[in-house]
This record gives sequence, structure tokens and C-alpha cells, in this order.
Amino acid sequence: MIRHHDTRRGLILSLVVAGSTLASVQATGAAPSPTVSQAPEPTALTVGLGYIPSVQFAQFYLADQAGYYEAAGLDVTFQNKVDPELITLLAQGAVDIGVADGTSIIPAVSQGIPVVYGATIFSRFPNVVFAPTEAGIKTVGDLAGKSIGIPGRYGSSWIGLQALLASAGLTADDVEIVTYPDFGHGVAVAEGQVDAAIGYINNEPVQLAREGIEVDVLRVDDVAPLPGPGLVVGRGTLGAKGDALRAFTAATLRAMEDIAADPQLGLDATFTRVPELASDRETQLAVLEATIAAWTSDHTDAHGLGSIDGAMWQSALDTMAALPDSVVARPVTVDELITDELLP
Repeated sequence: MIRHHDTRRGLILSLVVAGSTLASVQATGAAPSPTVSQAPEPTALTVGLGYIPSVQFAQFYLADQAGYYEAAGLDVTFQNKVDPELITLLAQGAVDIGVADGTSIIPAVSQGIPVVYGATIFSRFPNVVFAPTEAGIKTVGDLAGKSIGIPGRYGSSWIGLQALLASAGLTADDVEIVTYPDFGHGVAVAEGQVDAAIGYINNEPVQLAREGIEVDVLRVDDVAPLPGPGLVVGRGTLGAKGDALRAFTAATLRAMEDIAADPQLGLDATFTRVPELASDRETQLAVLEATIAAWTSDHTDAHGLGSIDGAMWQSALDTMAALPDSVVARPVTVDELITDELLP
């Protein structure tokens, strides 16, 4: 009788069994059947995108449909959330990673909310003030006394507008702010309800141009560089799922490179995910092309898609802290706001 604690006899027995197996193989020429290992379970990730499914999220749709996420060992589920709600869910770990505006991270972190920006999507701040060419608004100074449509006095649009006005020595008191909570400010410009509005370079100006309305655009980042939307995670989730989040980021950046090289890939992936958008393919292509242009900058040309410009974040901190209606609750450092842990 062999006892489990008799290690010497157990070793001898193992050698005897091994020798017998080898002898059997030599005698029959057949090797023992290999053990089939189970593939590891994919890591589930909940991904928060913008409020409305859009061609602006084509890289995520493509990475999912092309199998990039699956090949990285991920099981991805998309959710559509507004930016303020998404920041809260990321901090709580209810959403693992999401696209949130860079200007939302600064006030959030200054309030002690544990989120961090890990990869750049829009390397150029996409918010712009746009106006019909006939309005004669060619410079920021021309906005004085004009009516400007905006979704509300919050978020990147409000911060961007204040920064733009400040570059010409103006404040919100020098213009007429008209709010459109249902995001109808683009239509308001088209119908002449307001002189101008603040929106996104890859959205309202593109739509108006497609309708035959010529517009002039004042880019916020031409006078006040601010961080655009990027991949944001909760600090706790980064610690718990770091490898999966890095794999997700790499797969998403790969899809961005694919779409930049061939926008049709992004269109097809979007129409598969959101079929109703295919009813106006030309407009969706125009939006996508403007989106791709906003992904790149001199910084990404030098450092690659997704890279984070720390100097620009410091400039943004200084700009936002100096605004009359500042949302920076306490001084923060760039290291509190960004991380390179998600990037290759």
C-alpha cells in the first residue's frame, strides 16, 4: 500500500509508470492522446459611448465586428450615455471604459472623483463656433453683441465658448447666450434664430454645408488648446482590469488606423451597427471624414494615435482655472488627470 506522504516511493512509482508509458509507445508507435486545454474565458468589458449611436464611433463598431476585441480576449458590450452620467458610472466601476470629454475630467478630478484619461481620441478639440457666412463673423471679436446658441451652460461647449471669448477679451456678458437643451442649436442657426452657435467641427458645420448653407468656423483650439474626448477609466477599474483595458485600447487604435486608411470600413461597420444611418450615406461619409481629421494633430503625427499631449493638458488646466465661471474646484496636477498605462 502506497501512502500519499511516502514521497520517495511515489516518485519511484511515477518513474515506473512513465517508463511503462514510454515502452508502450515504443512498442505500438502510438503516442498518448494530448490533453485538450480549455481556452480562458474572455474578459467582459462594458464600454460607454456618446448619447446617440453615431458614425463618430465607427472605430469601436469596426473593432468589434472585425474580431479585434474577441482576438484580444474581450467580450465587449456598448452602452450609450451622456457625458456627466458616464463620468459617474466610470468612477463607480459600473462602466469599465468610455469616451468622455477631456474638459470633463479636470473638474471631476478636482472634485475628488477617481477617473483618469488614458488615450486620446480627438487630438484636436472638436468644439467650434459656427455662423452663416452672411453673418460676417470672421474673428472672435466679431461675436461681441451677437446671439450664440448652446445646449446649456455646462460641459465642453460652455468651457470652449468661454475660452474662445476670453481670447478676445470678451466674456459671456458681452454676448447673448441662448440655450437649446434639446440640441437644436444647429437648426436655430440655419433658421436665423441666432447669429451663431457652438457645436462640433464634425457635426453641425458638416450638416449645414450639406444643406447648402455656407458657414464660417472659429476653432477653439486655434486660440485656447483644450483636451478633446478620449478613453477614460475609473482608477479602481484600471487596477483590477489593467491588462484587458490595455488590450481594448490597442484594438481600438488599430481600428482607427484602419478607418483612417479606408473610411469605407468605418461606414460599413457603422451601418451594420446603426442601419438607419445608411439612408444618407454621403452625409455620414462627410461626418466621418471630419471626425478622422480631428483624430490627428502634430502631436499624433510625432507620437502616434492615442498619444496624450501633457503640455496641452497643462495649458488647459491654466486656461480653465482662469475662466470667470471656472469649474476647477481645487488645484490639480496633470499627473492626476492622465495616465500612460493604457497605451502600447
